[in-house]
Amino acid sequence: MTIVSSIRLRPATPANAAAIRDIVRTAYAKWVPVIGREPLPMRADYEKAVAEHPFDLAVEDGAIVGMIETVLTDDHLWIENVCVAPQAQGRGIGRLLLELAERKAIEAGRLELRLLTNGAFEANVSLYKKHGYVIDREEPFMGGMTVYMSKRLAGSPVI
Repeated sequence: MTIVSSIRLRPATPANAAAIRDIVRTAYAKWVPVIGREPLPMRADYEKAVAEHPFDLAVEDGAIVGMIETVLTDDHLWIENVCVAPQAQGRGIGRLLLELAERKAIEAGRLELRLLTNGAFEANVSLYKKHGYVIDREEPFMGGMTVYMSKRLAGSPVI
């Protein structure tokens, strides 16, 4: 896997909302035929989301090639959305974004990350498992299965 040294991570601004919407729609488009509808992130209001949650962007040559949206809760960092543009996938950008979320969690004193994904997105479930996430539970949702996952960070007690 080659990580291009030209990838720069930076916080998003409200001016990035349209570009975030576009990258999400492009990245999630491959799942539409799998589940027979647009995944919920494709329908989100990114102007509202960028105003309410921190987004971090992976930028290459001035173009946004990936993003992660996180929400700090009382006891963990929630990953609301993470995606990489199709043309930039397979180069470690998703890993960089997940590592950034881990640093943000540690800096905030949270030793657990949580997220959910659609069970039909098998590549995503596998990717998260590869990066240390475990499946906590699965729940039926809109004719499919929502997979809830978490990752405990070093130093966190095992319950």
